[in-house]
Amino acid sequence: MPELYSSPVDLRMAARSGRHTGHTAGQAPGFVQGNVVILPSTYADDFARYCAANPKPCPLLGRSAPGDPALPGLGEEIDIRGDLPSYRVFRDGQNTGDVADIADVWRDDLVTFVLGCSFSFEEALVAAGLSLRHIEQDTTVPMYRSTIPTREAGPFGGPMVVSMRPFAPDDAKHAAATTARFPHAHGAPVHTGNPAKIGIADLDEPDFGDRAVLRDGEVPLFWACGVTPQVALERARPKICITHTPGAMLVTDLRNSDLMAAD
Repeated sequence: MPELYSSPVDLRMAARSGRHTGHTAGQAPGFVQGNVVILPSTYADDFARYCAANPKPCPLLGRSAPGDPALPGLGEEIDIRGDLPSYRVFRDGQNTGDVADIADVWRDDLVTFVLGCSFSFEEALVAAGLSLRHIEQDTTVPMYRSTIPTREAGPFGGPMVVSMRPFAPDDAKHAAATTARFPHAHGAPVHTGNPAKIGIADLDEPDFGDRAVLRDGEVPLFWACGVTPQVALERARPKICITHTPGAMLVTDLRNSDLMAAD
């Protein structure tokens, strides 16, 4: 089992030093984790419009100045070049692999976007007594390319990526109501039940993350996912772009309670 960090600063330092290289689910309880997209500044305004047009998969929490690796609104001494456990580098829209840090590819024109993540609502689900299969199994939540379209902005567009969590029917209703209170962390599910209705042929073959087996009587719930921008980036094909590796997030100093909608 990986070491568990209670402090987001300690977790970021562990990622920066290479001591923590895995997923961040269950780490730094109570603190907001974010999906990361880093783009050349020529794409930044279009990507910001894409986020505004698609708040379910792309709830924007922060944006850096060009070339600035810091995000002072999100955390103490963040250096986006090394504070994630793993990064995915795209060139001309193609995934070229995952790396431990991005110091060697950093440029003065790069702009960082941080988007809300389902880990924020997962804490509320666990607090409500609901069990999450991927946390039980110490795996990454399964994610799928759906046929749900996103709204286009400039070169960005394409289908929504969804994450799946299985629940017993009564728990599924509770899970949907709980997550609806977190609009800045993907909010309520976008689909419940038959995966084929949103273009998913086989739940055992996720496009990202790890397989999660449905037990007898369970219902699959699907949430908008922050990996959606990775699919949009494949279409936009910037010369270079960097994201988090699915499941390996930026852990911020914001509290999950900060993202909860008022009753």
